[in-house]
Amino acid sequence: MSRTDLGLAGAFVAFALTEEVVAHQPGSWWPFVLAAFVPLVALRRAAPLTALLANCVAGLKYWYPDQIVNYRLWQLAAMIIAAYTVGRHVPLLGAAGWPARTRGVAGLVLAVATGTAFWQVDPVDPMGAFFFPVAPWILGAAFAVQHRQSSDAAAARAAIREQRVREAVMEERVRIARELHDMVAHSVTVMVIQAGVVRRRLDAGLTVETDLLRSVESSGRDAVGELRRTLGLLRGDTGTTAGSTIVPVGLDRLDELLAQVREAGLTVDFRREGTPVTLLPAADLSAYRIVQEALTNVLKHAGPAAVTVELRYAGDGVHLSVVDSGGRAVVPVPGTGQGLIGMRERATLFGGDLDAGPRPGGGFAVHARLPLLVAS
Repeated sequence: MSRTDLGLAGAFVAFALTEEVVAHQPGSWWPFVLAAFVPLVALRRAAPLTALLANCVAGLKYWYPDQIVNYRLWQLAAMIIAAYTVGRHVPLLGAAGWPARTRGVAGLVLAVATGTAFWQVDPVDPMGAFFFPVAPWILGAAFAVQHRQSSDAAAARAAIREQRVREAVMEERVRIARELHDMVAHSVTVMVIQAGVVRRRLDAGLTVETDLLRSVESSGRDAVGELRRTLGLLRGDTGTTAGSTIVPVGLDRLDELLAQVREAGLTVDFRREGTPVTLLPAADLSAYRIVQEALTNVLKHAGPAAVTVELRYAGDGVHLSVVDSGGRAVVPVPGTGQGLIGMRERATLFGGDLDAGPRPGGGFAVHARLPLLVAS
């Protein structure tokens, strides 16, 4: 029982007692009826059909053989409260399933029966007799339908929000996986190839150049730095991470990437055309990662091949091209098949496109275009 029900029952008692004292209604039975009606008002939502049935019985002409004045106003108030409660909490309109509809039909029948009983007490006013029980029932049923529709709409909005959250989480997971794959795969591939060269030289009894070992060490440090940078971005860091400044990765660091793959054995011819523009950080990162992943695939599958890397700025966007002459990796590095998927996702994410496939004369080619999303 809620505070609203208790407050309504208290107001009902106060109204009934005021009427009995002021109007001096005849009959000595009213305290018993009032005592029975108070719990029905207080428990109206727990047993709405019972409360309305009691009002229907109390309205029978049998109890008023002499004059209509014996019917109290507080009885009329109890009838209105009970009829509204039945319409509100036992609605016929919009009820789901036959059990709910059966109870709704019973509520409507009781409301009409209550009006019929009241009409027998006051035959000169049939419209009033049916208005007082039926109109509150209709009002309660209308509020019930409106509440149900509002609840359904709120549930639908909540479901949409939840779906969007799940999609955002999944999209973020894909982005993180793509970023970690591109970063780790490249650095580890370079390290594996360089370490393989060191091993083969040692197996052959040859000396190992210090620069080659330094290159392996540098690749490992780059991998750790890139990993820290990525994790820092995921944490929302924009300044420093672990005491070192986070350096954004983009096309301006392409020379460093090419120097790294040259140390791993690739022969790289780099061409740059057009007037460079400053891209949005996300687009700049994606362009860099596309070139990086394409070069990583060359190291994995073609080994020390000749590669032509082209960066061209045009009116319709930034064009990237990585074309290798073909070959076979000296130190095979297994792949996961996610590289091409990641590159294509990066391109389409910004409305660009990517074509990749084997060349007729041997080798492999990757061509990508990203629209000019210029940083303001």
